[in-house]
Amino acid sequence: MRKILLLGISLLIVLDSNSQDFNRKDSLRGSLTPFRTCYDVTYYDLFVIVDEKERTLERSYNKIHFTALSDFDEFQVDLSKNLEILLIEFEETELLFTREYDAVFIQFPRTILKGENSTIKVWYTGYPKEAINPPWDGGFSWKKDKNDNPWIGVSCQGLGASVWWPNKDHQSDEPDSMSITVSARYPSKVVCNGNLRRDTTVWYDYFQGYFNQSEWFVSYPINNYDVTLNIGDYVCFQDEYISSEDTLDLSYYVLSYNVEKARKHFKQVKPMLKCFENYFGRYPFWNDGFALVETPYLGMEHQSAIAYGNRYLPGYRGSLDYSGGLEFDYIIVHETGHEWWGNSVTTNDIADMWIHEGFCTYSEALYVECLYGYDEMLKYVNNQKRFIRNNKPIVGCYHVNHKGSGDMYHKGSVMLHTLRTLLEDDELWFSILIGILDEFEYQTIDAKQVIDYIIQRTGKDFTVFFNQYLYNTSLPEFQYQLIREGRNITLKYRWEAIEEFDMPILVNSGKDDFWIYPEKMWKEISLGRIDLSEFKVKEELFLLDIKKLK
Repeated sequence: MRKILLLGISLLIVLDSNSQDFNRKDSLRGSLTPFRTCYDVTYYDLFVIVDEKERTLERSYNKIHFTALSDFDEFQVDLSKNLEILLIEFEETELLFTREYDAVFIQFPRTILKGENSTIKVWYTGYPKEAINPPWDGGFSWKKDKNDNPWIGVSCQGLGASVWWPNKDHQSDEPDSMSITVSARYPSKVVCNGNLRRDTTVWYDYFQGYFNQSEWFVSYPINNYDVTLNIGDYVCFQDEYISSEDTLDLSYYVLSYNVEKARKHFKQVKPMLKCFENYFGRYPFWNDGFALVETPYLGMEHQSAIAYGNRYLPGYRGSLDYSGGLEFDYIIVHETGHEWWGNSVTTNDIADMWIHEGFCTYSEALYVECLYGYDEMLKYVNNQKRFIRNNKPIVGCYHVNHKGSGDMYHKGSVMLHTLRTLLEDDELWFSILIGILDEFEYQTIDAKQVIDYIIQRTGKDFTVFFNQYLYNTSLPEFQYQLIREGRNITLKYRWEAIEEFDMPILVNSGKDDFWIYPEKMWKEISLGRIDLSEFKVKEELFLLDIKKLK
């Protein structure tokens, strides 16, 4: 049973600009009703037969092992309504159920008592959602490689894993471990999360053909959207990453004609792992190994089986815009960062997805700092500002499976960079990052817990700081005016921001950097005899807008 931490949200109310109409379907998907809180999933045993010719899932099932957290005789699991439930078994009995949108309400023939451990087996079949623009608009990707072999993958973050298998589809509940068995038409090979336990070839009378059947085992808690399958003409080659303590198995599953290209390209993995281990601690899924799996879509942070579709190019599909002009593979670095931020530490609600994406995008900047130095990191993180839109708040609406703005990536990252500046203590800052990962490892949490942890460790109340950047659309605007008074220059300044926002900032008047402390009301400070052209705000260290008044 993965430890679940649920706390109330006590930051500011989400602004109207983040509101929209939600319906019953959204509530069923995103809410923790008594039909979900009455039980805790401990283990999934998933079995899937994939028919790539018909693009269907045939005669598949999931055995859901659970512990009752209260007495109940009915609970909710989730499965997309376009998939048919054939049968639900419990104690040699067929269970009754009703369906409402993608929610499945299962009735038990007796009361399940608090503390009881039990299992149901859900048989299903049908046509899973086909991805339109994966991984953002996800589902199954039914593709062919250049040799016309089947090349299949699935991505479902946001949509939820219930688009292709029955489960308790809420991020707050993860199994302790999981078995994933997938059958695909011979000679295609199957790659899933965790470690391969066995590969067998089986004959199915139903298909009048042989299938390769692969059984994989995940030995750690795993969130539902991280569960994946990959089918194709795969070749596996392996390597090792040797840390100060142990040896991590590295596995690379690539299309057969890309092996030599991949051997060369993936050499950047070990230096990256060393950087991340330095900043974030040991790779969190050590016993399951680290894997990159070539996919027909760009990428996804599938736990211990990272989807890689960047075509062995530098940057982002060959463009160096996202990588700040540097030629590392952006997808490898970003998706690996999620093994810590999102996979090891997972939010209860997708509304808090900035914990996954903001910290992970910031991990890119730390990777650059590790390999290229602090000055390159500054260039990199300031390049991220180009992609901030300030169109709506970073935090989404709770309990309706609603994520916030795409600004959770770059705005979240530069916000963390700003926080590092404010602390003026890198030793403390990096101890906080690794401390968050230690404190909440393998847990599902609320963002408030991370914020409270930062406040507790720093001894400073950053509540208003986070409210400004997370719940407010606009950036804080630093307004200033330089006034000549005889030979001296006076700086007049203030914040245009939410109430009580009083973030200090660094400025330079031509010689030294020094802090000023703007607030809502205008303040003044004498700068003495300076050259007006030499005054500058150290904006490379902060996330803010600047308005110079005449």
